[in-house]
Amino acid sequence: MRRNMILASFLFVLFGLTGIYAGDDDSLINREDSPIQFFGEYETGFFGVTGHTLQIGDSGTNFNYVTQGGQDILLPFERFTVGATLYDRHRISLLYQPLEVNTQVNFRDPVTIDDVTFASGTAMNLKYGFPFYRVSYSYDVIDDPDLVLGVGAALQIRDASIVFSSVDGEDLTVSQNVGPVPALHIYSRWELPSGINLSADITGLYASSAIINGASFEFEGSILDASLRMGYRLKHDMELFGNLRFLGGTATGTSEYDNSSWSESIEQYTSNNLGTVSATVGLTIR
Repeated sequence: MRRNMILASFLFVLFGLTGIYAGDDDSLINREDSPIQFFGEYETGFFGVTGHTLQIGDSGTNFNYVTQGGQDILLPFERFTVGATLYDRHRISLLYQPLEVNTQVNFRDPVTIDDVTFASGTAMNLKYGFPFYRVSYSYDVIDDPDLVLGVGAALQIRDASIVFSSVDGEDLTVSQNVGPVPALHIYSRWELPSGINLSADITGLYASSAIINGASFEFEGSILDASLRMGYRLKHDMELFGNLRFLGGTATGTSEYDNSSWSESIEQYTSNNLGTVSATVGLTIR
């Protein structure tokens, strides 16, 4: 919360100084005649979990984070993006998406995660961390200054850390890993004469792990990050926007990799299904 307040204050100060240090039609960061136009975005708001289940191990509990794990509340959301448009047609962006949920709950029934069984009545600390980094590229197939339809691809790096820990410190299980996830990417934008613009952004893929990470065994996975946005252009080519987003993914299968790290799951079978909906506001600087 404190970090969000600092970032919001910074944006307000930056917005206020634009009238002093730039003319009404000047970009803050770009030359008008440059073939490369840079941009940066920050958005913040809240998200709710529409569904989230996790099972580690064939005989493990199919744990419901919403009804059993405390993820039944609204949670803070933020995202950071920097990128550039090259020659009006090529769009490249780098995204960082923090995503960590920490909850506390008393287990009303025994729960088995990986090879650890937590007894009924155990007070628990739960951490679900799934932040990711993503680089995206799209090519605008429509030659129109007011309409963009970009198609391309993305590569996402997930940084997963899942922890179940009893409050008394007696029982603990940790599952962590880093992995690449390729995806398809579509970006569209429609500029209206009023200064309002409408845009949609979709990144997603459903595939076996032979495509996702080169594995030779069966392992299904999917991601979907889809948003609808309305923005309004301000002075100096800045933009305020509101955004609705669905963010989710699935992973199901039995790993055949050797456990090389003590922070990896002992059991080989994993099923992880997550869906979230967020509402945010943000600022784009070009």
